Amino acid sequence: MTRELPIDRRRFLQITGGAVAATALTSSVARAAQIAPAVRSGTIDDVEHIVVLMQENRSFDHYFGSLRGVRGFGDPHPVVQSTGQSVWNQSGVLPFHPTASDLGLQFIEDLAHDWDTTHQALNGGAYDSWVPAKTDVTMAYLRRGDIPFHYALADAFTICDSYHCSLLTSTDPNRYYLWTGYTGNDGAGGGPVLDNAELGYSWQTYPERLEAAGISWKIYQDIGVGLDAAGYWGWTEDAYIGNYGDNSLLYFDQYRTAAPGSALYEKARTGTNVATTGTFFDLLAADVKGGTLPQVSWVVAPESFCEHPNWPANYGAWYVSQVLDTLTSNPEVWSKTALIITFDENDGFFDHIVPPYPASSAATGGSTVSTAADLYPGSSEFAAGPYGLGPRVPMLAVSPWSRGGWVCSEVFDHTSIIRFIERRFGVDEPNISAWRRAICGDLTSAFDFRQRDAAVPSLPSTASYVPPNSDRHASYVPVPPSAGVLPEQEPGVRPARPLPYDLRADGTVSSGTVSGGTVSGGTLTITFASRGAVGAVFHVTSAAGPRSYTVGAGESITGSWDVSSGQDVRVHGPNGFYRQFAGEGLDVTAVPAGSNLRVEVTNHSSAGVAVTLADAYADRPSALKVHGGDVASFLVRTVAGSGWYDVSVTSQADPGFLRRLAGHVETGHPSISDPALGGS
Repeated sequence: MTRELPIDRRRFLQITGGAVAATALTSSVARAAQIAPAVRSGTIDDVEHIVVLMQENRSFDHYFGSLRGVRGFGDPHPVVQSTGQSVWNQSGVLPFHPTASDLGLQFIEDLAHDWDTTHQALNGGAYDSWVPAKTDVTMAYLRRGDIPFHYALADAFTICDSYHCSLLTSTDPNRYYLWTGYTGNDGAGGGPVLDNAELGYSWQTYPERLEAAGISWKIYQDIGVGLDAAGYWGWTEDAYIGNYGDNSLLYFDQYRTAAPGSALYEKARTGTNVATTGTFFDLLAADVKGGTLPQVSWVVAPESFCEHPNWPANYGAWYVSQVLDTLTSNPEVWSKTALIITFDENDGFFDHIVPPYPASSAATGGSTVSTAADLYPGSSEFAAGPYGLGPRVPMLAVSPWSRGGWVCSEVFDHTSIIRFIERRFGVDEPNISAWRRAICGDLTSAFDFRQRDAAVPSLPSTASYVPPNSDRHASYVPVPPSAGVLPEQEPGVRPARPLPYDLRADGTVSSGTVSGGTVSGGTLTITFASRGAVGAVFHVTSAAGPRSYTVGAGESITGSWDVSSGQDVRVHGPNGFYRQFAGEGLDVTAVPAGSNLRVEVTNHSSAGVAVTLADAYADRPSALKVHGGDVASFLVRTVAGSGWYDVSVTSQADPGFLRRLAGHVETGHPSISDPALGGS
């Protein structure tokens, strides 16, 4: 979002509480990290309070691409564009670190982040038009030294490196997914909404479902006073440093017309007026101290602190630290509380992971689950295309059950937050589509509800981030260097949560011509499958163009490619899953064997073939001969037994032959992040 109204300095200082309030944060937040969870059942039922803080407009790579142990700049298998260039190279511009000093306090330029430009960047899955759509600034990123509090939170708790915004567009539709599970995709109640059109809608929201089920909830916000001329709550100038329009429930008619004393009025339209009643922190602190924190809460930050460009990231760090400090002021409450910190969308900032999206036709892929609710048919205003998922955004699970600097790499989006609440309190949200339920998790994999670890992480003070004045500064427009270099990622690994994936993408070449014992000119058929408890989307690139295949849990689907021209086909899936197919004559498949991998090579020719198996995590390749019509088997021991593998199979009979298999073998137990990230 981009909105501009003047800030009154007196009220600005009231909401910040001045610099003094921030100086005491470090010890209290560190104390919070020492608070053990109130383990009773060792399940999600031990969570009594879920608090959601959604910030504004930053992509994952923009914030955390250089963080140790996440899928960032050190990704060993980035998507390759049709030009042969890595996805990191966008129209000649690579990710770059701006040269301004105190970058975390810069008012970095806000970029285009609407439906049209974001679909332009996606480009049907080619993912090669970020700079034309968003300008060079899209490739700017921050490092640990710029946003140390954010990095410290990731090192102290759990970061999710495959959390996506829900739509390929702007703030409000993404927040409708947060609060309702969709954006009116079926046309009910004034939908679908694809931009920041705050016109008044009427479909049922998730807080209404919570209310009907007797689950307590509240929106914590600073709202100022009154309604604006159009009847929208919190939009007068007095409310400017209130919710910034980010309480998107207030665009629904049932909330706009709610009477004082009603649940919707008291829990969503009320808050604090910083001119007369202090700040929302006072209200939150009172509920935490009094033990009346609701079962489900959403925190809506004022514009200055929501991390939206053009506002500094570290103003947001100060605000987040205040929220955390307030929640942890009562150890008994914090021991039963899960705080979810995420961002509504990526603004226009680049992220290198092609987001999962449904295929629009058989020519562009397929799905074993219904995608009808996830494909926009087009209109006079907006082009047809997938609603999402959108690019990755930062997400941190901060709680007594997520301490320890973990990474969780299951695919999530904003509906995952609703599903986490569903899992805990049993209130269903029917608006979440079958496709999203198939491929997006419910956040439970980011937590260890049996955790009893009392390790104390250290978090830096945010005292220096309190804004010195109320001024909105001119935008800082970073300029990329004349010669770009791919950034380095911090070396090292971090503990990784177990994931529910067991994915396959096995290819066979058939209908070719046999000449001199060599098969050529065939059709490559890949069977995509999920043998695990969740589904997945496979993104495929080749000379035929990008395709997307969705498989539900326990299901499979096939796709075929003409390989007579010698093209190679590359498959990307969740958590670094990667397959590459080039050349013919041999089929290579892989199946888990404990924490290791068993690779089988099938020789379809009549002549024996010498093959070489190279393990990127091992020192020496292995060689053997596969007799004509025979199958040979290799056991690949994953690096340090962690489950990570990266194996290349080549043939001495065909220099163009390659099968590359990379990914992670899940065992149901914790492991480590991919050692290849950061060159470890």
